[in-house]
Amino acid sequence: MTEKTLFIVKPDAVARNLVGKIISRFERKGFKILKLKMFTFTQEQAEKFYDVHKDKPFFGELTSFITSGPVVATIIEGNNAIATTRIMIGATKSFEAEPGSIRGDFGLGLSDNIIHASDSQESFDHESRVAFE
Repeated sequence: MTEKTLFIVKPDAVARNLVGKIISRFERKGFKILKLKMFTFTQEQAEKFYDVHKDKPFFGELTSFITSGPVVATIIEGNNAIATTRIMIGATKSFEAEPGSIRGDFGLGLSDNIIHASDSQESFDHESRVAFE
């Protein structure tokens, strides 16, 4: 099933010059890039983007980190894009991510885990609106 999803290369990966390496993994997998945008989240955008976590104790850390520098937001399309992307990025905690996954290969921690990806169609709809507004 062809679908779209969003991933965001986070500030730590941008600072470490990993954008090309990360995007190329999705291209090599066969996904088509539909949109690509580099920007820095404002506090308001970050709070809207992560609003599903607003009542959780780590909300402040999430928004603080995502606004700490430029990000690269990418919308891709391909077969089972959402599930495949989640597998490709690996576990949220980089130290638990499998070698060969993006976080397993490049991530250094929990917040500084290189990449964000939508986990459902609903998340994609919401997150892509915020990132590309």
